[in-house]
Amino acid sequence: MKIRFMSGNKHKIEEVQRILTPVGVDIVPVSRKIEELQTQDVGALVRDKLIKAFREIGRPLFVEHTGLYLRGLNDLPAGLTQIFWDRLEAKRFADLVAALGDNKVTAKTVLGYCDGRKMHLFEGSIEGTVPRAPAGPEDFQWDCVFIPDGSTKTFAEMGTDKDDISMRRIALDNFAAYLKAKRP
Repeated sequence: MKIRFMSGNKHKIEEVQRILTPVGVDIVPVSRKIEELQTQDVGALVRDKLIKAFREIGRPLFVEHTGLYLRGLNDLPAGLTQIFWDRLEAKRFADLVAALGDNKVTAKTVLGYCDGRKMHLFEGSIEGTVPRAPAGPEDFQWDCVFIPDGSTKTFAEMGTDKDDISMRRIALDNFAAYLKAKRP
C-alpha cells in the first residue's frame, strides 16, 4: 500500500520509511513544511496541519507532530516545542530544564491521517528525562536531549535503534494496524 507523508523534515521522512516499509506501507514523501497553528492543543494543531496538507495535494495522506511535555513546566512546550527548540537549541534547552529542578519529560507523537473523507488521529508517547548536557548528533531536533526511561543514551546516541522504542514508532504501529484492518 502506498501512502503520502507530508513533512519538511528529512529525518522524520527517513524514520517513517524505516518503520513502515517492513510492514508493507510504501511511503511517498511530500517534502513540504506546513505552517503550524501555534497552540498547546496538539490535536487541534495536527488537524489544522492535516487540513492544510490535504488542501494542498488533494489526496489521502498523513502528517505528524511530535512534542515534549516537561513536567517542570506544567507540560509545556507541547504543541509549541518547535518554537522552544528554534529559540533555545540543545544546550540552552538542557540548561533551562536543569534550572527547573525537574528533568522528567514525556515525548508524544500525534499522527493525523486523512483518507479523503475523515480524519483519524493516532498517538504514541514515552517517558524520559532531559540530560544535563546534550549528547550525540544535534541534527534531528531534540533527540540529543531526550533519554527514554530504561536507557542511559539519548535518542541521538541510539541512532536507528531509537526506531524500536520511540513515541513515533508507537503512533506509526497504531496507524499501520488501522490501515491493515481497513484493507479489503
